[in-house]
Amino acid sequence: MPALRPSPTVAVVVPAKDEQERIAATVRAVAALDVVDVVVVVDDGSSDLTSKVARDAGAVVVAHPRNRGKAAAMRTGAQAVAQWERARPREGVRPRPLLFVDADLGASAAATAPLTVPVLSGEADMTIAVLPRQATAGGGHGFVVGLSRRGTLAAAGWSPQQPLSGMRCLTRAAFEAALPLAPGWGVETALTIDLLRAGFVVREVPCDLHHRVSGADLRGQLHRAAQFRDVARALGRRRVQDALRRLTR
Repeated sequence: MPALRPSPTVAVVVPAKDEQERIAATVRAVAALDVVDVVVVVDDGSSDLTSKVARDAGAVVVAHPRNRGKAAAMRTGAQAVAQWERARPREGVRPRPLLFVDADLGASAAATAPLTVPVLSGEADMTIAVLPRQATAGGGHGFVVGLSRRGTLAAAGWSPQQPLSGMRCLTRAAFEAALPLAPGWGVETALTIDLLRAGFVVREVPCDLHHRVSGADLRGQLHRAAQFRDVARALGRRRVQDALRRLTR
């Protein structure tokens, strides 16, 4: 049986919650990229018009009736892409890589294009966006980033610049190898560690992306606390798994 050819295009997955103000611009920006032929928005329990606005902008929309978290939205998006592909089969071609894009990027989402180049060419199995300094400074002190970076270095021998970056492009084989995804905000850290440990090639790529940052108010602090909790859980679970493997050798 002949080997499958690499896909020349990617599928975009946009996890979104209460993003009616920005989702249309984000969808239109990525849909305009030459290498994109489908954009899937996963409305993760929004209370606003995110689903309608995204659909009107041209996206395939899948909605969770309640908020299930980013990892669940990513899984739902990948499943929706697979279903979309089954209805449009391409003989002899691998499934499309997945380009995950944050919903609040707006027009700057077009700058995710460089993430697709190493993956489509076969030079990397996953790429991670490195963002420039944002126009508005965030309200955090780098605790979550530091935890994720140190944890990735200890677990996989690599220290990423922006370990929490949600803009990533990866082959379908890499995505499936990382399942089940770590829950909540631990998904990015765990994804990087698990793929590196499995021998996949991961690269960081500078992208001129701009999004809404979490402030220093109570909402921002609660968000960062949830991030810290989920990253710590993801790292802790992998340490436990390592210990169990050593005991069973």
